[in-house]
Amino acid sequence: MSQTVDRALSILPLLAQGPADLGQVAQRLDVHKSTALRLLRTLHDHGLVFRQQDQRYRLGARLFALAQEAIENLDVREIAHSHLVTLNEQIGHTVHLAVYEENEVLYIDKVESRYPVRMYSRIGKPVAITVAAVAKLLLADLSESERRMIAERLDYPMYTPRSTPNAAAFLKELATVREQGWATDLGGHEESINCIGAPIRGAGGKVVAAMSVSAPNVVVTAEELLTLLPLVRRTADAISREYSGAVTPH
Repeated sequence: MSQTVDRALSILPLLAQGPADLGQVAQRLDVHKSTALRLLRTLHDHGLVFRQQDQRYRLGARLFALAQEAIENLDVREIAHSHLVTLNEQIGHTVHLAVYEENEVLYIDKVESRYPVRMYSRIGKPVAITVAAVAKLLLADLSESERRMIAERLDYPMYTPRSTPNAAAFLKELATVREQGWATDLGGHEESINCIGAPIRGAGGKVVAAMSVSAPNVVVTAEELLTLLPLVRRTADAISREYSGAVTPH
């Protein structure tokens, strides 16, 4: 039974490369045509493959519908949490996870610092969108026209002398973040707090969330915090792989 399931599932990545006829499927599976036909018919009955007029098979619409449904029901927080905890145990600083929803960037998870100096941030609370590293990461992934539209609509409060002053500066910063694949907030929201962040990507490469590490100057300097960037990016990449369902080679 497990061999039959394995063979049937092996047909899907083959057809993902393009339509194939019965002979090609049988050859790839190294089975008789009658066996391949039986497997294809079963997949066809479930809408996972479709037989074209030229008798070749392609992936069925039901498969795309299932994939879309699965993506919509994925909980990035549930997937990311254990990774955030592990990172926090390694470095000791506050770790955040954020998403972009309805024109706001919201924290959806937080693992507290082990140090006595704590950050005032809460799950469900919008972040300072013009300065926060997670906000820059999430907005940088949008199209140029979307970035421009958002930037021109925002206010630019000067929380500190290092805050982003206007739309032009914000767009320039987003372009940099988009190119380099990471972001910082070095005293832009609170002079005493520095932050570094990395994006979490879904199956199509789209940024679905962003994570960050924040620490006060009294605990670690901005330069010292930046040395943790490779570790933060590796953590974000690990979450991305798990979230997008990337298959690790055996």
